Amino acid sequence: MKAPHKRRHLRPLSAAAIVSILTFTGFGATVTTASTAQASTVSVRALEIAASKQGSPYRWGATGPRLFDCSGLTLYSFKQVGRNLPRTAAQQYGYTRHISREARSAGDLVFFASKQGIYHVGMYAGNGKIWHAPKTGTVVRLERIWTEKVLYGRVD
Repeated sequence: MKAPHKRRHLRPLSAAAIVSILTFTGFGATVTTASTAQASTVSVRALEIAASKQGSPYRWGATGPRLFDCSGLTLYSFKQVGRNLPRTAAQQYGYTRHISREARSAGDLVFFASKQGIYHVGMYAGNGKIWHAPKTGTVVRLERIWTEKVLYGRVD
């Protein structure tokens, strides 16, 4: 007689875990698992869109679909999932719900500030990294957050 099969109860992956896996694989293939579908919040879906633009050239004032500046990338990514953001990084900071570093999660916006105000924005990818369009001469890429002096905002 055959032994009864034991059912394994698998926990769904967190949105951050899924983004980390997708980030690690470079988004080279479409992932179609139930866990991905369950965890696809608006922000995570926007993050996936931003990551899919990896390698797209930076151009000041560009909002996609092939060229981006920093806030153009976030604007474009959220627009694709039905959320309208203001145009500039400073305006986007004012639009988002401000959250602490401890509360950040995949798809939240990361704002860089100086004494003059907000000057850059990216999308939090987990593990201290962001997807962003850095500056003239670069491309959309995944990069470690280079300073502790950042602010976080969530698009509701």
